[in-house]
Formats: sequence, C-alpha cells, structure tokens
Amino acid sequence: MLPRRRALLAGLSLPALLTACGPRSAVAQRGLLPDFADLAERVLPAVVNIAVTSEQAATIPPEFRGTPLERHFRNRRERVQGAGSGFIIDASGLVVTNNHVVGQASRLTVSLQGGQEVQATLIGGDELTDLALLRIEGRTDLTALPWGSSASMRVGNWVMAAGNPFGLGGTVTTGIVSARGRDLGAGPFDDFIQTDAAINPGNSGGPLFNTAGEVIGINTAIYSPSGANAGIGFATPSDLARPVIETLRRDGQVARGWLGVQVQDVVAEDARTGRRAVLVAGVDRAGPAARSGLRAGDIVTGINGETIETSRTLVRNIAAMPPGQTVRLSVLRDRRQIELRLQVGRRPGGPA
Repeated sequence: MLPRRRALLAGLSLPALLTACGPRSAVAQRGLLPDFADLAERVLPAVVNIAVTSEQAATIPPEFRGTPLERHFRNRRERVQGAGSGFIIDASGLVVTNNHVVGQASRLTVSLQGGQEVQATLIGGDELTDLALLRIEGRTDLTALPWGSSASMRVGNWVMAAGNPFGLGGTVTTGIVSARGRDLGAGPFDDFIQTDAAINPGNSGGPLFNTAGEVIGINTAIYSPSGANAGIGFATPSDLARPVIETLRRDGQVARGWLGVQVQDVVAEDARTGRRAVLVAGVDRAGPAARSGLRAGDIVTGINGETIETSRTLVRNIAAMPPGQTVRLSVLRDRRQIELRLQVGRRPGGPA
C-alpha cells in the first residue's frame, strides 16, 4: 500500500489513487491505453540490427604535422565500427535503413531477431532522403513488413518504434505522433513525423509502426542536448520513403535533377503582386541554368506554370525530376516577366 503522504502529493486521496491506477481503471476499461504486446510479437521478427565496418584515413596528430612522420599517418587506414537498425520489406531479404547508417561501409552484417548474423550488400542509397536499401545474402524465407500510409496519421495517434538503441539489440518503445511536417533544415525533402516514442542513437533506420503493424515512418533523427532521448524524435514518412525504395530496388540509384544555382527566399519586387518568390543568388557557370540564360539576380516566380514561393520548394521540385527533362521557369528580370526553358541536369555527387 502506498503511504498516504505520497498519494496526496499526486493530488489524489489514497482510495482515488488506487482506483485510478488499479486494474479496474475506467481509462483502461474504455480501451484508451492500448496493449502493444501482440503487435511487438508480430513485427519484431522483421526488425534487424545492422553492424557497419568501414575504413577511413587515420587522423594525423597535430604534433606530427609537417614532420617526416606525417607521411606515415597519411598512409594508415583506421577501421571504424558503427551500428544502426533496419527492417525487412521483402521475404527475399530486402532491408530498408538510413543512408547515414551504412555510410561508406566496407562490410555490412545484419543480425536477425533470433541472433543469426548474415552478410548484406548495399543495393543503393539516396542522400537527400537519407534512405538506403540492402540485400541479405542467402535467405529467402524472412518475415517482411507492410508499408502503411503516413498521410493517414494524425497528431495524437499511437505509434511504436523498434530498433537497436545504443547497440543493445531489439527494443520497442511507444508514444504518439506529436507533430507532422517538421523541417529540420537537413534537405529539400524534410517532412518528418515527430514522435515522443523514445528514439536513441542506434535506432536510426528502424521502423515506426501504426497500431495495425504497418510501417508509417523510418526513424532518422533526434533532438537532444545530451545525445539521448529527450522526448522528440523524427521519422521519414512512409509516403516519401516508399517510392524512393522502389526506385532503389529497380535501378540501384536515384538520379536527382539539378539546375546549378544558389537560391534564397525574397519578396518579389512586383507592385502588382508583391508575392514571395525565389532569388537566384548565384549561377554555376558549368550548370544547366547558365547554359539556358538564367542569371544571378533573376527572381523565379513559377515552374511549369505553378507558382513558386520558397527556395525549398524550387529545389525539391527540381530534385524530384529526372535528369534530361525540360522545365519552364517563370522569371522576373528587371521588373519584366520572362519565360526560360531549361534542361534539368544530374545532381553532382550522385551515381554517374
């Protein structure tokens, strides 16, 4: 039995506290607090841990820079170990995770829930959405998870996260969708689901489930002053992730469109509208924008007839286009509206 003083500190009399917390709680009887045990048992066989081994150039100690020993360090390679999470989307052995989990891995080892370790190969990754697809070697009988619709999720809906926090192994945490459409400034495709389900280092790449056991997000980032869970985690929505994963599965790469410009948000100097638009702050001389006559100082107000008000929207729309596609930009130049046709290039740094 709880001490009476402790019960009063909670703002309840002792009988009221026992009634609220006991097995006959009205809240529990109404079914407002779900039991995730059956859900966890069903989905955990498809959640995996990913061990990553990569090599990088050795760090040169400051005291050896400029000495004969600097060459010795430059020729050394250091082996780096990392860990993350993932989930199986096809019984043939396809695994989804974050691109930052696999990095420049020279070796990928996937641990199944039963403890078995199998080698995996990277099919492909996409830096802008931070997604990657792996293939487990030698297995065709695995449990796979279904995709769900992230668009159907509402603030306040229950969710369950699963993964490998701090390298501890299969772990589930629960919470709610605490916000949607979060922009973290990580890239043009930021549209994160925010959740208070505990997300920690090592959870990256793991699934975020709805109560039906469908994957509605891929756990990607946390906000934390300490590096541990602070009640705010972020997941890439399944509606954004699914087509990227299907493209990686089909082509092994995601070819992103590119104009070769630096842009920023402005209010267009147009007395007729005064609307928000996108200023071209700089133009890459070797890029497709320069070849098509786009100049620094131009203000982009539309793309293919649709109004553009933010640089993020412009970059996102162009990045979603396949290289080689022609796009029509509405441009304000010297207070005059003109139209330019550009052929979208291939984003540098992507697959050749």
